[in-house]
Amino acid sequence: MDLHRPLFNEVVRRNDDIYCKPSGHVIVSERGEFVEELEQKYGWTTHYYFFHGWAAQDWFRGYDKTFLIARARLRRPTRTFMSPNRIVAGKRDHRVLFLYNVFRHNLQDNHISAPRTCQYENVDISTIASKYINIYPDICQTLNRAELPRLFANEDEQLMSSCTLTNFKEAEDSLIYVATETVYFGRRTHITEKTFKAIALEMPFILVAPAHSLAYLREYGFRTFSPYIDESYDLIEDDIGRIEAVTLILSEIQARSAAARQQLHQQLLPIVEHNYNHFYRGGFSDVLWQELTDMLAEFKPNV
Repeated sequence: MDLHRPLFNEVVRRNDDIYCKPSGHVIVSERGEFVEELEQKYGWTTHYYFFHGWAAQDWFRGYDKTFLIARARLRRPTRTFMSPNRIVAGKRDHRVLFLYNVFRHNLQDNHISAPRTCQYENVDISTIASKYINIYPDICQTLNRAELPRLFANEDEQLMSSCTLTNFKEAEDSLIYVATETVYFGRRTHITEKTFKAIALEMPFILVAPAHSLAYLREYGFRTFSPYIDESYDLIEDDIGRIEAVTLILSEIQARSAAARQQLHQQLLPIVEHNYNHFYRGGFSDVLWQELTDMLAEFKPNV
């Protein structure tokens, strides 16, 4: 709503002198409180389709035909998780909360990228963190003590973009992909290519995302990782509590022996392979196409 309100208001202004005003329709790619606010404020009808699913299908096509990373069944990961965190300012400061909890729980010996200064807004991470001092009094000190910036093995990988897969070395060496999604706070459902990167890299994932995001993915035919990974975090609607629950799950997995973590890797393989095949072999596309055509049918006149 913040981003698009000027556009919406301009649409209203340009139609204000029309005697028989047309019905308002907006196509959206998320569900939740902001879509409801849009409907209530402007009286428009919303129509949903999963844009980010289509984008990921386009952006990551062909990677399954390459040899950039060993197949999951051939990997022997030594680290518990990997987590890219390129942008931490603006509406993505949940990543600062996640990084704080990572350092607080001594989980830093994993493949984590994090800036000292957010390159997009030129603001220091401790400045971003300061708004959460009332919740975590030591947050600024903890992040100041952290060795930031943290880069992946190939520094050029920090130039990664939404539309490419990168960081293959880190992925191959990590048991879990922690996707810190674009959207986190509030009652909404919004998954982007960040989660699909884990699927295209043939990895299990834990999401730093809005509550009920795992259920959202299951609607599209993907499988998640219960009972092998505790997924109760996805049901926690308190934003701070959910991010703490994610960190505790990672801590519990990291505390296991190397043999136990390797056993977990083997247990997760059937789910990981199902998701990979669903993404690359047409199952996901079929679901997306049916959803899109059903949505477009909503615009057809009654005959």
